[in-house]
Amino acid sequence: MTATKKKKIETKPRPRRRRKKSGKLYFTKDTQIAIVKYVDLTELKDREVLYKTEIMPAYNKLVENLINIYGFTGDCTYEELKNDCVTFLYEVMQKFDNSRGTNAFSYFNVVAKNWLIVKSKKRAKNSKRTVSLDDSTKLTPPEQQAIEEYKVLDAQDEIISKSELMRGIMKTLFEIKSRLKNQNELLCIASIITIFENIDDIDLLNKSAVLLYIKELSGLNQKQLTTTLHSIKKHYRELKKHEEFNFFI
Repeated sequence: MTATKKKKIETKPRPRRRRKKSGKLYFTKDTQIAIVKYVDLTELKDREVLYKTEIMPAYNKLVENLINIYGFTGDCTYEELKNDCVTFLYEVMQKFDNSRGTNAFSYFNVVAKNWLIVKSKKRAKNSKRTVSLDDSTKLTPPEQQAIEEYKVLDAQDEIISKSELMRGIMKTLFEIKSRLKNQNELLCIASIITIFENIDDIDLLNKSAVLLYIKELSGLNQKQLTTTLHSIKKHYRELKKHEEFNFFI
């Protein structure tokens, strides 16, 4: 018998499937150039055309992605939430300072995310507080007492005092912001400012809750947050030496 030689079958490696490249980028360098140009323009008509053709589509896609990825909700429909957020980005666009070397996408991504977080927190807070007042018998005695106390307005002098205190706090925060250069520090102080601007809509129960809000809004990790807050505190201690910023008794 003649031995039959088995042919060695050569197996070629399967070609790796290349991942399809994602679609066309919606927020490009051209978008940043358009935003910088918009800030510098003075003619209203020119601004409107530039915004509608080159900036608004990028804002729309940016907000859509944030809502879909993080599941943000508000006391309105999806479209209303998206449009309100895009409108907010339009209103704050004038504040973008290209001279700082900030990437426009990163800047407006953080701004939009902060806005959506606050709106979602407000919705969650309102849903927990909602009770039916049609039938008072369904309310517990503590709930009835809380509603009665809520109806009492603060004294006029107390309202004025709170308003002056808030103006002093905001003045201090914006002064600190003007002294910061580091991107993490700017993200942190922007988050603190956002919290104070929406102080009536946020449950601030203790120090841990405040830090959690700042961490969520800024996107910083614990180590980055600790470092940036330490730097911000230095600026605050320096400002306290001046009478106009030393408004706490």
